[in-house]
Amino acid sequence: MSSHEQTLRQELVDWAKSMFNRGYSSGGAGNISARLPDGCIIVTPTNSSFGDLVPERLSKLDAQGNWIDGDKPTKEVSMHMAMYLQRPDCQAVVHLHSPWLTALSCLPNLDATNCLPPITPYYVMRVGKLPLIEYLPPGDDRIGEEIAKLAPNHNAVLLSNHGPVVGGKTLRQAFFNAEELEDTARLYITLRPHGFTTLTPEQVQELESRYPQK
Repeated sequence: MSSHEQTLRQELVDWAKSMFNRGYSSGGAGNISARLPDGCIIVTPTNSSFGDLVPERLSKLDAQGNWIDGDKPTKEVSMHMAMYLQRPDCQAVVHLHSPWLTALSCLPNLDATNCLPPITPYYVMRVGKLPLIEYLPPGDDRIGEEIAKLAPNHNAVLLSNHGPVVGGKTLRQAFFNAEELEDTARLYITLRPHGFTTLTPEQVQELESRYPQK
């Protein structure tokens, strides 16, 4: 195992534990992956917890998503591979059952093209838009198929009654994007009873021009 792979494995474990400790994913919920320079993928094993991952036991997949080493991978590999195959710049994918985004995913009458309004510039800068995928059972390969349709133009999607799938150009960026998204969902749900202002279309366009997602 290369030193780069060892470092990436440890980084994934450290970030996962941080997320677990802060309540972003409880029990055995959620999964994380990162891409190595040779195209292989390391991913959290099935039924594992973000709180006690072991670097050496992370699952390893080839560039096509086939299991080649480590513990048995999460059943939701297809959603990770959809992001990697559709976004060559994507080097890490985080799937959480974080409480505010999961709550958002259960609300009725969401705008399927963008579940969150542009209430902060950092949501626009880090995520852009958050499309919604209709409910499918966890582990269903159709989730990957639906993500593949959206991934070329989005680095995050929300699964109905389930949670977010978020990509990034580095593992650190993927987690930052996921954290920004969770904070935005928290702000949105908190503000809904009181009303709120959003950025104007012109302000959003300026941010999109300065900080393009692709």
